[in-house]
This record gives sequence, C-alpha cells and structure tokens, in this order.
Amino acid sequence: MYFQELMQLDLPIFHDPDASGEMRSPGWFIQTELDKRSWSQAALAEVLGRPVGAVNEMIKGKRALTPEIAVGLGRAFEQPPELWAHREAAYRLSLVKDAPDDETAKKARLFEAAPIKDLQRRGWISPAAESAAEIEAELTRFFGKNPLIDGPIALARKVDPTADFSNAQRAWLMQAVHLAKKINARAYRKELLEAALPKIRRLAAKPEHAAKLSIMLAEVGVRFVVIEDLPRTKIDGAAFFISNDGMQPVVAVSLRIDRMESFWHTLGHELRHILNQDSLSLDADLVGSDRSKRLSAFESRADNEAAEWLVPSDEINSFALRAKPLFTKEAILPFAGRMGVHPSVVIGVLNHKGALDWNRHADLRPKIREHVISTATCDGYGRKPFFNLI
Repeated sequence: MYFQELMQLDLPIFHDPDASGEMRSPGWFIQTELDKRSWSQAALAEVLGRPVGAVNEMIKGKRALTPEIAVGLGRAFEQPPELWAHREAAYRLSLVKDAPDDETAKKARLFEAAPIKDLQRRGWISPAAESAAEIEAELTRFFGKNPLIDGPIALARKVDPTADFSNAQRAWLMQAVHLAKKINARAYRKELLEAALPKIRRLAAKPEHAAKLSIMLAEVGVRFVVIEDLPRTKIDGAAFFISNDGMQPVVAVSLRIDRMESFWHTLGHELRHILNQDSLSLDADLVGSDRSKRLSAFESRADNEAAEWLVPSDEINSFALRAKPLFTKEAILPFAGRMGVHPSVVIGVLNHKGALDWNRHADLRPKIREHVISTATCDGYGRKPFFNLI
C-alpha cells in the first residue's frame, strides 16, 4: 500500500534526497525522526518491541536494518517501509563502493583480454595465478606483451585483413607459435615442399600412414603441430611463418573433427597457404556444407587447390558424371583405389564440390586423430607436448 507513496518521492537509485550530497546512515534519519517527535530511544524501542540496545546500535550504524525493522519504522513514523530499506541499501553499498577495489576492475579487464580459465585448464598459464597482478604477469609471459597495455594480440599480418580473431583464437595461435619454435626442422625451401607433395599425398591411402606425416614435413622445413581447440573457437587449422623472412613455416591443426577426409582437406588447405606465402591464416569451421558462401578469395583458392591436390578435378568430375546421383560404395571404392587415396578422401572432395551430402557413407570415413598425434608435437587430447628432433 506504500508503493504509490514511494513512487511520489522520486528517489534515484541508491541516493537519498535528504542527505544533501552526503551519504548518511539510516541511524541518522532515525535520530532525526526521534528529535521531531521528542522521543527517546527507549520510547522507539517500546513502539518497535525491540531492546533499547538494538535501537541504539541501529542509530550508531552498527546494526543493519532488516526488512522487519524497515516495516516497523515505516509504521512507527508513517512512512513507506521501502524508504527505510532504500536508505539501508544505499548506505551499505556506499561503504563497499567507496572502498578502493582496483583488483576487481583489473581482473575483469584481464578476463576480457583472454579466456583465463581455459588457458589455466590447459596449463598455458599457471593455474596458481589468482591475483590480478599474477594473471597479468602470466598473460604477458604467454603472449609476449601486456594485453592491458599493448592491446589485442595481432601476432602477424593476416591473409584476410577484414577477418577478426577472437581472444580465444589468438590464444590458440599463440600456443601454436610456442610449440612450433621448439621443433627442430630442416631449412625450408618451397621447391622441396612442392616436390614432397606427391609423397605426402600417398599417406592419404590409409589412416595409420598419417603417423609418418610430422617427420616428413619437418624434413622439408615445415613445423607441424596439433593443438586441441579451445571451447567455442571452432578452429580447424592455421598456417603462418614464425620468421619475417618466410623461411620457418608452421602448419597447425586442431583435429576437432576426427574424420580422415576432414584432416586431409585441412592439411592440404594449410599447405597451400604456405606455398602461396599467404602469411597468417586461421581457419575456423573449415568443413561445412555452406563453407563456399563464407570464403574470401584467398581461402577459396586454398580450398580448391587442396581438393585438386587430393583428387585432380578432371578425374573427380569424370567420376561424378558416371556415379551420380547415387555415388554407391561399389563405385567409390575402386575409384579411390585407382586414385591411390582412401575412399573417405574421395567422399570429402565430392562434399567440397557440392556433389555429395556431408552425412553420406559414414562407415567409409574412419577416425584419424590417434594416428596423427602418435608422432606429432601435440597439446591436448590428454597429451603433453613433446618435440621431434630432425
């Protein structure tokens, strides 16, 4: 019944108009009401049915007003109980608000700059870091710069300048940089990688052959790392150079989609970025039926060149004309054998060209993750990083 009366007071949130700019305790207002009525504290205690000591503590600000006390004061002074509850909340908030608390504000900025808890769970920054200063020091060590002072981590020039990376994606890339720098690989030469592509492609015949990949790439100067993706990043792979002269290329994959055709398409895509000297490319949500609608020219070129490498376009187009619309196993298996690749790779290329749905022939698309990470430098999937020495 007091709601309309309270609304008529037109009280701004947590501000009392009677305080004249100075925050006063509810006890100050209680004493003011007593003075108006020439009441003693004992008289108010009698009205409220409370001990005199309790009333004295409220007036001194040592005892908070409970909702029951707010109702009692409202009835005693013929005022809305909400007014007293408002005064109590405003006063208690002012005690906290006016106290210095740079720690909370700084922590909030740090949690905006990076996915702190995810990085701690993965051991990329110390799980023991709790204070803002400790977390800031860990992020500065991990990124090589202070995210609060130097701004978002740019890492390097991107293939697509219009693309933006999330803070979690930047962190994943940074971990790829850390791991790649610890791998001992031969000097990179573009012609050596190009010459090795047919040999690398032959590994796509069986899932277990992928265990040879990391050594084979290191022999031609390409550092290969596997990093489990962070939550909500949808990262599939990345390609970049850890030196400004373009002589230390890195291919990083997440293997978040544990299917053979997805891995080989991602690998081919990232290798084309390296051969095209495309600088930093981060590929998220690389596999999908609507991917072609989301691609920049650089990414579309890498996609098409990867498909061409796995199964030449003249071969796959000729096969599609003969095998569509059913694309039966009886048609796919011998064609894959003639191409020297696993049937899942053929299915993946057909998917890429939009000739076959992504959910077809699941039994022909084996997992590959365990084979790849058995020899690769890997972070995640229950493994700690180890490093190949060439």
